[in-house]
Formats: sequence, structure tokens, C-alpha cells
Amino acid sequence: MEIILMERVANLGDLGDVVKVRAGYARNFLIPKGKAQRVTAANLALFAQRRAELEQAQQARRAAAEGLKEKLEGLTVRIARKAGEDGRLFGSVSNFDISDELASQGFDIERSAVRMPLGPLKATGDYPVEVAILSDVVTTINVSVVPE
Repeated sequence: MEIILMERVANLGDLGDVVKVRAGYARNFLIPKGKAQRVTAANLALFAQRRAELEQAQQARRAAAEGLKEKLEGLTVRIARKAGEDGRLFGSVSNFDISDELASQGFDIERSAVRMPLGPLKATGDYPVEVAILSDVVTTINVSVVPE
């Protein structure tokens, strides 16, 4: 299925690009989230009219993301969990827990934006964790897991 991208999508394209993707990806994710529209003559004309407006909105989102990145840079999030004598946790610390702790500190970060490539944290200690505010605006925060 061919679609017009209404904003930058990681690993797919930039604003205004006409790309070919699988039908399910377009129907179930890109189109409902407003990230894309089907390629039709009417949609191409509508996009041409709204291009400047969409570019300004994208620049505003990027500027806000850069500001949030500067605030998050070097931030340490402290999470207390029950742990055994050897430092292993009874349970784990996931991106949901980190997102909740950031929300309690006043940062509105989605759970899916917290990237944990090694999976949930299962021991006490300090860990660097990436936060992807936008697809191309990524910062690193420190997560300190301490025993209760």
C-alpha cells in the first residue's frame, strides 16, 4: 500500500515522502495515529495545501523535544525495590516503573519511549537507560535501583 507520510517516521521516511508499506502496518498503525494517509489525488492535493503548516508543527514538536532532552540529560531516577542479600530484586524494574517515576518528577514520558535493550533490571545498581522523546531525539538517563 502506498501512503504519504504526514510526519517523520523512524526507519521509514520524512514528512511528505510517498512510501510503500505493508497494508496492515498502514491500516492499523500509521493511518489511525495520523502519521500517514493513503495516496489519492485528493490526499495529494490536500497535503500540498497543508505542507507548510505540517512542517511548522513538526519543527515545534522537535523544538519542544530538544528542550525536554536538555532537562533530562544526566537526570538520575531512584527506584526502591525489595531485594535479597545478594542484590537481586524480588521482581524487576521495567520501562513502566521508570516512566511512572519520571511522571512523579514532572516529566511526561510515554512508557514506549523508555528503551531498555537488555530487558528489565533485575539487580540493584546504577544503569544507563535511553529515552526516545522523538524518533531522532534520544537522551540517556541514569536509573539507580536501591534496596528498600
